[in-house]
Order: sequence, then C-alpha cells, then structure tokens
Amino acid sequence: MERTAVYPGSFDPVTNGHLDIIQRGLKIFDRIIVTILENPGKETLFTVEERTGLLNESLKTVENTEVDSYGGLLVDYAHQRGAHAILRGMRAVSDFEYEFQMALMNRRLNREIQTVFLMTGLRWIFTSSSIIKEAAKFGGDIESMVPPVVQRTLQEKFRK
Repeated sequence: MERTAVYPGSFDPVTNGHLDIIQRGLKIFDRIIVTILENPGKETLFTVEERTGLLNESLKTVENTEVDSYGGLLVDYAHQRGAHAILRGMRAVSDFEYEFQMALMNRRLNREIQTVFLMTGLRWIFTSSSIIKEAAKFGGDIESMVPPVVQRTLQEKFRK
C-alpha cells in the first residue's frame, strides 16, 4: 500500500524550509500532496494560483509530489485523497502548542489520519514566509532562503 501524506500550508510563498520538509518527508512517505489551504479570512501576498505555480516550479524535479489546494477540513481532504497522514513542520517550541491542538482535533475528527511532525532543519529554523516577505519588501537578500523562482517573483511583486 502506498504511504501518502498531505503537507498543508499557506505557502505564501514557499521557502527552502518547506522544501526541506518535503524532501525529508519523502524518506518516510511514498508520495506527498502539497496542499495550499485556502483561507478567505487570511490576507496573502500571492493568490492561490500564483502559489500553485511557485510550488509546481519549485518541485518540478522532485518526484512523487503533487500540488493542490483545498478550502475545507483538512482531514476530509486527506481522506478524499487516500492519504494516511498529515505532515507538519515545526520550527520551534512555540509552534508546538498550536500544532498539537490541531493534531488532536484532526485525530478526533478522523482517527485514521495520523499527524507526523518533522522538526525544521537547523539551517531553516529562523525562516518563515512572513519574515522572508518583509526582508524582500525592503530589498533584503533572500536568495539562500527561497527557490530562485520565488526570489524573482518577490522582487517583481515589490518593484511594482
């Protein structure tokens, strides 16, 4: 049986930390569905379509991944897609409480879907999409923190 995980997030934009979690997750799972969670209440820099494009470009050489988006309950989506796990990355202890609460709620909603936490690699522990957007907005050097397509797209977006 294929071991499939859903890796959800806003990916606004995708970072090298996200890609690290995906690469490491593929050592555990046969396939990872990278899922952009649509949250109309959350203000984002990039549209879902733009984020999908950035993810597809960033993952074009990474086998056994798929990019999708979803706007409902994550466990329902995971079940519909035949996934057995939700993959989550954690940067710091401060992420734990929220992620733990979400994992418990998801488990209550569907006991068949497991949540697997991977600690972010030390190289990426300080990065977040929000911090990267802020640095890019003011001309900071983000080259080592994001895929090249994201760097170019951020520079274009903030040049306007």
